[in-house]
Amino acid sequence: MVALNRRTLLGSAAGLAAAGIARPAFAADRLSVRLDWLTWGVHAPFHLAAAKGWFTRHGLDVSLEDGNGSVTTVQLVSNGQFDIGHCAQGPMMMARSKGAPVKAVASFMRTNDIGLMMPKQLGITTIPQLKGKKLAYTAGSLEAPFIDRFLAAGGLTRSDIELIGVDGAAKPGVVISGRVDGVFSAIPNLLPTIDAQKPAMALRFSDYGLKFPSFGLIATEKTMAEKADAAKRFVSVVAGAWTYIFNGHEEEGAQAILNARPQAKLPLALMRSQLDLIKTFFETEATKGMMLGMMALPDWEAGVKTLTEANLLETPQPAANYFSNALLDQGIVNAVAHSGA
Repeated sequence: MVALNRRTLLGSAAGLAAAGIARPAFAADRLSVRLDWLTWGVHAPFHLAAAKGWFTRHGLDVSLEDGNGSVTTVQLVSNGQFDIGHCAQGPMMMARSKGAPVKAVASFMRTNDIGLMMPKQLGITTIPQLKGKKLAYTAGSLEAPFIDRFLAAGGLTRSDIELIGVDGAAKPGVVISGRVDGVFSAIPNLLPTIDAQKPAMALRFSDYGLKFPSFGLIATEKTMAEKADAAKRFVSVVAGAWTYIFNGHEEEGAQAILNARPQAKLPLALMRSQLDLIKTFFETEATKGMMLGMMALPDWEAGVKTLTEANLLETPQPAANYFSNALLDQGIVNAVAHSGA
């Protein structure tokens, strides 16, 4: 897949007029934000917040750029090219262990979203049933270091399966066409695409002890210090937008994605299916009852353990060093979530 080489300015005069909102007399605080990838369901809160004028109401002028992978987003935020990034937290943790001055400032998909997807017709529900099957993965992706441990949870090794490498963009096709029996990848992104052509299911890595936080927002310590107020408003608006979406406005969130990225020509049903799956990764035992976006130390302790055992953290740090809840304002989150303010 090729990343969109474009930047969308949110809070423009045209956008405000469409929302029926007058531009504030004061100068809004500018923030540059890099997303994880091309258009998919996890981008709903950003586009909905822009369409409804929530960023502008909270004094923000946000530039939002599509991405080409979480690793790249972490790198660009780390070197100061963007104020805030939206990405999978595993790559952020790996970068921080190598000295990058980044940390999580909100976590939405608070558990590992990677897994193995297969057609339902195979009738596979356990790891031992994978023996002899042909499975695809992408070398260099976040799933790769965990495949052996996933198989071991069911008493298998790589010699028990046929593992083939494919490009990330080819994953849906190789499963749908029957060239492979299953594919490893991020479940909310890929499963709805496969399922639309061939009913499919997934085995989640997190169900087999491979736990670490997934998609959320990151920032450098410099941004957290020098742009704390603006960053707090942005992070809180996004958290509120997610809460609003999952308070019965999923269709509105899905439509906001399509309105913001019409050139992607994505089906509304696909965006809805992705959102429905995304929601199932939002809560962990440690975050039950917590405001969306807030992070719990046990989840990060589990993440450090999982990534350390996979030899992905060059210099492991205490779990508390990887995240901060300081940029979440409950008042703003509640205002956006419940009244759209």
